Amino acid sequence: MAVEFTPEEVRYVATLARLKLSDEEVASYAVQLSAVLDHIDAIRALDLEGTPATSHSFDLVNIFRADEVRPGVDREEVLAQAPAAEDGRFRVPRILGEAP
Repeated sequence: MAVEFTPEEVRYVATLARLKLSDEEVASYAVQLSAVLDHIDAIRALDLEGTPATSHSFDLVNIFRADEVRPGVDREEVLAQAPAAEDGRFRVPRILGEAP
């Protein structure tokens, strides 16, 4: 590993993230974070000259279904199944203010 996190650096990052880590976790995360930095270094070493930037490995074409108007459910039928309805709307308990 070219870059190695020290336990002090891991503790510092944990403090910034407001995490309490045991000594075993600090040692484990030091190894894992060092491995992540090694992978980043390996990617940086690649010759990407002439490689187009991509956000996906294949082109995406409109992946959504067509937006077509379709008949909905009848309002009266839906409200008839509700526990309480009033003025063509669902009646629900108040959540603000005083309780009924």
